[in-house]
Amino acid sequence: MHTKFKQKKPQIAIIGSGFAGISSAAYLAKQGYQVDVYEKNSEIGGRARQLITDNGYVFDMGPSWYWMPEVFEQFFNDFGHKVEDFYTLELLDPGFSVVFGANDVLDIPANFVELCELFESIETGSAEKLKSFLTEAEYKYKIGIGKLVYKPGLSLLEFADTDLIKGMFKLQVFTSFSSHVKKYFKDPRLIALMEFPVLFLGAMPEDTPALYSLMNYAGLKLGTWYPKGGFGKVIQGMKTVAEKEGVKFHVNAAVTAIEVQKKSITKLTSTKGTKDYDGVIAAADYHHVEEKLLNQTYRNYSEKYWDQRIFAPSCLIFYLGVSIKVDRLNHHTLFFDEDLKQHSKEIYKDVKWPSKPLFYVCCPSITDSSVAPGGHENLFILMPLAPGIEDPEKIREEYFTLIMDRLEVYTGTSIRANLDFKKSYCVSDFIADYNSYKGNAYGLANTLMQTANLKPSLKNNKIDNLFYAGQLTVPGPGVPPSIISGKVSAQQLIKYFNK
Repeated sequence: MHTKFKQKKPQIAIIGSGFAGISSAAYLAKQGYQVDVYEKNSEIGGRARQLITDNGYVFDMGPSWYWMPEVFEQFFNDFGHKVEDFYTLELLDPGFSVVFGANDVLDIPANFVELCELFESIETGSAEKLKSFLTEAEYKYKIGIGKLVYKPGLSLLEFADTDLIKGMFKLQVFTSFSSHVKKYFKDPRLIALMEFPVLFLGAMPEDTPALYSLMNYAGLKLGTWYPKGGFGKVIQGMKTVAEKEGVKFHVNAAVTAIEVQKKSITKLTSTKGTKDYDGVIAAADYHHVEEKLLNQTYRNYSEKYWDQRIFAPSCLIFYLGVSIKVDRLNHHTLFFDEDLKQHSKEIYKDVKWPSKPLFYVCCPSITDSSVAPGGHENLFILMPLAPGIEDPEKIREEYFTLIMDRLEVYTGTSIRANLDFKKSYCVSDFIADYNSYKGNAYGLANTLMQTANLKPSLKNNKIDNLFYAGQLTVPGPGVPPSIISGKVSAQQLIKYFNK
């Protein structure tokens, strides 16, 4: 350990209390470091905060898909706990539904034999092709989630691993996701079903590496789960673990300045005051930390660099409390009754508010009576949208009308006439609440040129004791990758102290 730390435990500051921030804090505290987490908002959780209304609704404000359950399990196991110590998981069946038309709906069963039967009923021979597709995807998942995501992305030598070298071609980093899917399936509904996770990974399927078919394995083979009480329960569980290790959380404590001397951070100033620190992990928006908290000398990247990155979408979200039950919805329902390619183009290529949007509805009250009053429904409606776009109230309302017109016809329910809570959330809210660059919701798009070592570095190259975590660095967007990102950045800071 550095000689100056032999007499005292290093003091660490974490900026941001999303999944990455809490994860890094817990791992550092477990190693005996004194850790403070600074959160600008009034509650912890970042995008996974909950909105709790006076009339009994509990809305997850951000993440709603619980995939890759073993990543969550691994986090809790690392601290001597199990997931069930903190929340109950339920396997959803169907995992999700995809609506292609009023009478054309695919319910995706949790049982794999039933899933194969569904595919076969749509396209002859596709059951065997699905098995073959998912065998490949399983290999990518095991190498990708088992090895790749735990690499800090600081040197190409990290990939000098026998399994990785042997499997480089099987990982299909240089094949497009779209062409890979079309090798197996011809029916447009099956293609849309396989491509949908990519819309949220943040690029056109044509521009996303086929490596990300690992997401299909996660969703179709490992299942779609739900933590009872919502994602807020996951955050609370992780917070409890971190606090048991000695982490202190500070809310309403926006970080306003970082002091650097001789290539090391020495102090951090927040709205709660100034304190000396020996190391910092920035789990807040990477661009914001660089542009607002560091002077130009200490930034990894220029404004031009960020402007040239391809970002995953932002979104327009509506949180709705409905005073009656709503028919025909499952826990997760994807409305693909318009053209996926057209909507994707209007996010990534010809940037504008979508002409005929796809959207997604989460109705957790179907599974969990605790998130809405009895006899009521909790609806979370999300429409992917280009980041950086203007989002005035008038346009939000136009899209609310457009979405509701389609949703009410499909469900046969007068949702608008029975609302007892409504709130919208969009680009400008992501910026205001999370300092999110261009109001992005999901981080950087997973294109070939933004994969692994080509993502923004998790180490500040000009400050020895500053590391980054979260969706804008390795391994990338999504809840499980963010949890892993916190662990990897904590390990790198520990290495710095042990030099």
